[in-house]
Amino acid sequence: MSRTQEPAVASHARYPERPLTIATVQAQAVAGDIPANAATAAELIREAAASGARLVLFAEKFLSGYEPELISSDPLKYAVQPGDPRLAPIAEACRATGTAAVVGAAVQDGPDLRVSALAFGPDGTFVTRYDKQHLFKTERDYYRPGTDGCTLELDGWRLGLGVCYDSGFPEHARAAALDGCHAYLVGALFSVGHGHHESRTWFPARALDNTMYTVLANHIGTTGGWHTCGGSAIWTPDGRLLAEASEDRREVLLATLDPTVLRTTREAETLLADLATHLPPGPRTHVTLA
Repeated sequence: MSRTQEPAVASHARYPERPLTIATVQAQAVAGDIPANAATAAELIREAAASGARLVLFAEKFLSGYEPELISSDPLKYAVQPGDPRLAPIAEACRATGTAAVVGAAVQDGPDLRVSALAFGPDGTFVTRYDKQHLFKTERDYYRPGTDGCTLELDGWRLGLGVCYDSGFPEHARAAALDGCHAYLVGALFSVGHGHHESRTWFPARALDNTMYTVLANHIGTTGGWHTCGGSAIWTPDGRLLAEASEDRREVLLATLDPTVLRTTREAETLLADLATHLPPGPRTHVTLA
């Protein structure tokens, strides 16, 4: 594992050499129970790995449930701390299976709370944390936004991270694409009704805008007062739906990202290559998972 922090630089010519199988998973989170949710995450990692997944993506704040009021009432209990021993089952599942994971959590960062995606390498090591940059209006009283984007690298695939509302801003996914990302991975909470409509608009658009795979992990059931809509899914680089989970069932959804499809799409849809000028997308954390 290696880690650097540097300004993003466009790198459209690089392609992975082999396919990458990713699992996006959905399950009911138990409100405020980090040990129970970590145990569920470990089960899902092992299940996904047994089906060939190399990386597993979880929903926004899966480790506590969405629950902003509960989390802020006692961050030591309901948010994750640096070196938190409650994450051990996740680390062990990754190590035992050789599978990476990106797990949603509320994180206490000094005096501040963040909405974060925690990245674990295939050896079980916690490697980095991405903090949500675009907070939804109901989150701003509880959390502070992140400042940097984050790119993971696994088996030659560059993977940009986002959390929920980030995906509604074209600039966020574009920054990942300009950093040479081949896929955009987002843990989220989308609800029935308008939230479902948003996800089905944003993710195909982010895919086609940037000719990269997009991957969504959503909640099921009710969390933080929201009636969520499931439907975790994966879209191809031309915005077509590749795989989709149910609305309300616990599910492990797998899809294989294909470098040939990526290359062919970018040769046909030359959006990135034709982007002559752009504003600097800002600093990004770069982490190689294996």
